[in-house]
Amino acid sequence: MTYVVTEDCIACKHMDCVEVCPVDCFYEGENMLVIHPDECIDCGVCEPECPIDAIQSDSAPGMAPWIELNRKFARLWPNISEKGQPPGNAKAMEGRPDKLRDLFSELPGEGT
Repeated sequence: MTYVVTEDCIACKHMDCVEVCPVDCFYEGENMLVIHPDECIDCGVCEPECPIDAIQSDSAPGMAPWIELNRKFARLWPNISEKGQPPGNAKAMEGRPDKLRDLFSELPGEGT
């Protein structure tokens, strides 16, 4: 079992979760974070830190596509271990539908 980052993170990317992760398993894209499912130790400390509930257990219904997305981009994006600044419009992006289709970027973030 592991945790995965879901669509709610896209264009919000608050990063509160990053600093509490004991194994630094977060990876940064241009407008989203992902968790490397092979590095996550299932401690769960990141889940309550996310102010928009974008982190879910991989055992929740409908998580299979998100597990694969997290796995794919964790291999491509840089590791992040320090909290950065969320986008200026993060609050406005919370709860917006269809973010994967309309807003997701495959570009890497800066990492730390």
